[in-house]
This record gives sequence, C-alpha cells and structure tokens, in this order.
Amino acid sequence: MTDFDYSPAGVEVREDLRDAHRRLWEHVRSPGTWWTGTQRVAIAAEARAAVNCSLCGERQQALSADAVRGEHDSAASLPETTVEAIHRIRTDPARLSRRWFDGVIAGGLAETAYVELVGVVTLVTGLDYFARSLGLRPFPLPEPLPGEPSRHRPESAKPGTAWVPMIAPEDAVGAEADLYPDSPFIPNIMRALSLVPEEARALRNSSDAHYVRVPEIGDPSVRRSLDRMQMELVAARVSALNECFY
Repeated sequence: MTDFDYSPAGVEVREDLRDAHRRLWEHVRSPGTWWTGTQRVAIAAEARAAVNCSLCGERQQALSADAVRGEHDSAASLPETTVEAIHRIRTDPARLSRRWFDGVIAGGLAETAYVELVGVVTLVTGLDYFARSLGLRPFPLPEPLPGEPSRHRPESAKPGTAWVPMIAPEDAVGAEADLYPDSPFIPNIMRALSLVPEEARALRNSSDAHYVRVPEIGDPSVRRSLDRMQMELVAARVSALNECFY
C-alpha cells in the first residue's frame, strides 16, 4: 500500500493528513457502490490522462466546449460517455451545465454511477494536486481489490435543488444515520454525493483532514497549522483561480 512519503519535498506533512490519504487510496481501490475496484482505478487513471487530452485542451481554449467535436485521448477501456464525464469534470468543471449532465445520463451513465464517478475523480485529483503543490509527482495508483459493487441506493435520497437526488439531514436515518455530523449546519457540499453514501463519507473524511470538521465551520477561532483567516484566504484564492463559484 502507498505510504505517501512526502519527505523528498523537504516539508513536514501532518501525520493525520497522511493517514487520510492512505484511507482515500484504500477507498479508491475498493469495490464501490456501482463500480468495481478495477473500474474505479480505471476512472482514476482516466482522470489523470485527461490533463493531456488534446480534445480537452482545444475545448478549454474555445468559447464553448460544445463547439469542439472529436474523440478523447483515453487511457482505459471505459465507455465513451463515461470518458466524456471524467474528462469534463477533471478539466473543465466551471462550464458544466444541466444540458451537458442530461446528455451524459441519456448516453447511458446512470445518475448513481455518475455520482460515484464524481467522488473518485475529485478525491484523486485532490491528492494529485497536494503532491504537485509540494513539487512531487503523483503517487502511483493503487492496485484494485476484487469484489462486486454493493448497489445500494438509499431510499431517503430525493430530487430537489441539485441535478441529482440528495439525502437531507433530517432524512439521514437507518444505514445513513452516520452520514452527517451532529451539527446545526450541514453545507450542501456535504450532501452533494449522498446518493452514494460511501462517497459522501469519503468526502467528509477528506474535508475533516484538509479543512475543518463540519461542526467547526462556523467557529472563526478554529486553527490547525494555519489560523482560520489564513485558511479562508488560501481557500478563496484557490477557488477563484479554479473558477469555483460555490
């Protein structure tokens, strides 16, 4: 298993962050809810390949991504619609639209599988950028684990304000009772992947380690290596550069 040794960067990385990275890698290589471990690692590999895709590069330079047609430079044997979703999420997320989403769903990618795909792509991308920020190459992808997806779709996930159904905090009961922390404020980003609860749990584990725990979000006195003002300054700058208008 990958040890996530950041020492070549000459920068001390907190052990709780390294632990979180190991857990996320284990999560990526394990059978998921709608994808096998082999498919999940293939999704991760495709997300990495997307940054060097010539079609994606042309689309990023175009006024509209829809104006550029062609085939993606693919790294894995995944369905065409799946590759399109991975590449757009990885390279051009600021310009995703409901029309585009409806198109990939109509193309055969179930909304449940789409949510799980979003989870894998974004978590792997986060770890890759963490390494890049320290001047290191991305760590090798893990070997997939055998097994079949659980295919658990929570009955409490309902359509609403998002493109996909989500579980409201008041509906998180039974198998999903642990989905959200005991907090008066549950931001939508914590609910975004709840159609596939295991991805929502993985996102929460990542957020707890890299940012602050959800119950602490409203507390300006919380600090880690940085104080809260420094955290928010970095977060705001990164969000602006990535055109993340959440």
